[in-house]
Amino acid sequence: MWFWWWVPVGYLLGSLSSAVIVCKLWGLPDPRTAGSHNPGATNVLRIGNKQAAVVTLLGDVLKGFLPVALARWFGADPAIVAATGLAAFCGHLYPVFFGFQGGKGVATALGALSGIHLGLGLALAGTWLTMAKLTRISSLSALTAAVLAPIYAHWLVRLPSVTVSVTIMAGWLIFRHRDNIRRLLRGEEGRIEV
Repeated sequence: MWFWWWVPVGYLLGSLSSAVIVCKLWGLPDPRTAGSHNPGATNVLRIGNKQAAVVTLLGDVLKGFLPVALARWFGADPAIVAATGLAAFCGHLYPVFFGFQGGKGVATALGALSGIHLGLGLALAGTWLTMAKLTRISSLSALTAAVLAPIYAHWLVRLPSVTVSVTIMAGWLIFRHRDNIRRLLRGEEGRIEV
């Protein structure tokens, strides 16, 4: 029964906003009030520099991966592991430590899903990278990966609890990108400058 404690642990770790912390350490503007107002790695790149964006990205991936990997290592049931990943993702979206004003969850979802199944994480990272290379549009890359995530989960993991958690995560991620979708439809979405 104590394994369910991994779910709130996942949420609390997910609530650590890497973007806000990194920007504060780097002396950059608060990403919630500058650039796109999204506390994520893409916005940190926009308002800061590549180094800060990379650290933000790694922090967001790690806070999704760590609680899931630990829950697995301690022998938690796959349903609890999947719920822990979903909780970490939720923590990123609605962080208790940062006024519930979080990011869109792409990197944290990648970390959580990699912790659940490394092949799933690699498939999603490969999808994002392929789309980013072809389009140079971060949001379109994330949306493509989100649409394919439940399919990858079904093929690679074959556990209903994982597929359900991944599907919820993917739907939530798409919802959080609704403004990006509108800009994509208008042909106004910004491109990644590398």
